[in-house]
Amino acid sequence: MRLRNIPGAKEHLAASPCVIGNPEEWKGKWSERFGSPNPVRLEIGTGKGRFLLQLAQENPDVNYIGIEKYSSVLLRAVQKQEEAELPNILFLRYEAELLGNVFAPGEIDRIYLNFSDPWPKKSQAGRRLPCKEFLRLYDRFLRPGGVIEFKTDNRGLFDFALGEIGPGGFQLEALSFDLHHDKVLGKGNIMTEYEERFSAKGNPICKYIISRKVRES
Repeated sequence: MRLRNIPGAKEHLAASPCVIGNPEEWKGKWSERFGSPNPVRLEIGTGKGRFLLQLAQENPDVNYIGIEKYSSVLLRAVQKQEEAELPNILFLRYEAELLGNVFAPGEIDRIYLNFSDPWPKKSQAGRRLPCKEFLRLYDRFLRPGGVIEFKTDNRGLFDFALGEIGPGGFQLEALSFDLHHDKVLGKGNIMTEYEERFSAKGNPICKYIISRKVRES
C-alpha cells in the first residue's frame, strides 16, 4: 500500500487532545485516563477510523482506543473524532509490537484486527497481526476470557491465521468464510472503508472470533 505523506500530519496529531503522545505513562491506568471504569477495547490498525467511531457512537458504555502507525492515515480518523467529540475514544500513533509497554495485564477487554496487512512473503509471517507471536503479545494484556475479532478478504491470510490460534494460546469461538451472508456473525456488522471496497468487488469477507484461554491456577 502506497501512502501519501500529508504535510503537517505529525504536528496535527501532536496537538490533538484525542491523541495520546505518552501512552506508556498510562499503562494500567486507562480507565483513569477515560474517566470511567467501562471496558477498554482496541482496534489495531484503525486506518481512517470509520469502524471505531461508529462503534464508539453505538456503545457509549465502552471505551475505545485506535492504534495506527501511519500519521497520514491516522490524521483522517483524528479529524473525524475532533468533529464528533465522542468522550469514549482515543488514538495512539504506535507500533503494534510495542503495545506491551502500554497496557497492563487484564486491562483490555477486546481487540479488533480489521483488514490487516497480509505481509505475503513467508519471511514476513512474524509481522502479520494475527500470527502466534502477536497473539502471545495480546495475551499479556487481554483479560481472561477476552476476545479478538479478525476480519479480512484475504483468504490466504485467514487460513494462516486459523492455524495460529492454538499455538498463540487462544481458542476458536466463531467462524465465517462469508460474513455478509452469515445470519449470525453478520448481524450488526460494521464495515470498514476497506471492507466496503472489497465487498463491492464481490470479495467474500472472512471473520473469526477467538478467546483467550483461561489459565489454570
